[in-house]
Amino acid sequence: MILSGVQQAGKPGYPWLVFLHGFSGDCREWQGVGERLRDYPRLYLDLPGHGGSRNLGVAGFDEMSRLLTQTLISYNILNFWLIGYSLGGRIAMFHACQQPKGLLGLTVEGGHPGLQDADARQARLASDRRWAARFRSEPLDNVFADWYQQPVFASLTDAQREALITLRSQNDGAMLAMMLESTSLAVQPDLRTALSARDFSFDYFYGEGDEKFAALAAEVNAVRHAIPNAGHNAHRENPDAVAASLAQILRLRIKDTL
Repeated sequence: MILSGVQQAGKPGYPWLVFLHGFSGDCREWQGVGERLRDYPRLYLDLPGHGGSRNLGVAGFDEMSRLLTQTLISYNILNFWLIGYSLGGRIAMFHACQQPKGLLGLTVEGGHPGLQDADARQARLASDRRWAARFRSEPLDNVFADWYQQPVFASLTDAQREALITLRSQNDGAMLAMMLESTSLAVQPDLRTALSARDFSFDYFYGEGDEKFAALAAEVNAVRHAIPNAGHNAHRENPDAVAASLAQILRLRIKDTL
């Protein structure tokens, strides 16, 4: 069992860039950024319950990490840089903390390192279960209309919000619900200590208008990058700036490996 993905060629000897999308996205989500990094071979994956992996399910983060390892082996990816947004960022951080062979670096955009309070975990679990019930039982356009009213998406314009609702409503609600519950922030371990003890490069992106994740970025031991003219979904709102920052990071961090 492996994840579905789209791969694009790069120059010989360059490490792979492996992209993980956010909840209800798919392998297309990062391609606007990846196309600006053509020197590097790129792999855009569909997470379980999404896109070409919509019929796959995982029981939690450990199983998700093993599935990611199996997928990279199947593509013969030996050296890679892991890049994830939101849910994909949380999965990327968890996977990186397992010290996978061949990981050169980690770049996360808007990914939560983990809840530290038991009450907060219980509240998040209850919230995710309510959302999951709605994803299973209601038309997706109705659910996403409410989903994108959450404070973290406040920077979206009405047009951007409508475009996302239309795009995300193509998903399978039951599979989204399964992934939402199995990778809930309520069941994710707090990764701050493990990330601080890392032996890989770690950069954290956040939109300058995303106050919540600007604050969370300060809590992790990473090099922080504020993306201008963007909120929570910075790579969609300002792909040029995200790609430029990522290109600079890669030039600085992997020049000795080429």
